[in-house]
Amino acid sequence: MNKKKFSILLAAIVLIAAQLACAVGEPTFSNVRTAKDQDGTQPSTTFGVTDTIYVVGDLANGVAGNQITSRWYAENVPGVDPNFFIDEAVVDVTEETFNGTIYFFFEPPTDGWPTGTYKVEVYFNGVPTGTVNFTVQ
Repeated sequence: MNKKKFSILLAAIVLIAAQLACAVGEPTFSNVRTAKDQDGTQPSTTFGVTDTIYVVGDLANGVAGNQITSRWYAENVPGVDPNFFIDEAVVDVTEETFNGTIYFFFEPPTDGWPTGTYKVEVYFNGVPTGTVNFTVQ
């Protein structure tokens, strides 16, 4: 193979490798929403006192070691301090690659959710990716 053909072949290989690297892309967590189901196909911002509440998001190009965290707050609930921290939940990605839905959920307390407004802050690898609000009526 002459030098010119080798250079063209090498350039083609580098171009293909660059395209493959771009196709994989950086991991992202997006489309954070509250829903009545773990797949997020029933989005809602209003729930009943006996509803299980899901916070759902879409992970693209996820890899082992990625971490998604949700922090739940009672924002404005009668009888509870404003912005009262309820709990935190963490999902650790263990698969080599992952594309799909990640969800968190809280079942209602024994006596039901107190009515009021709530918020959930979501973090991807420690970086805030969104805040969702919901109301319990």
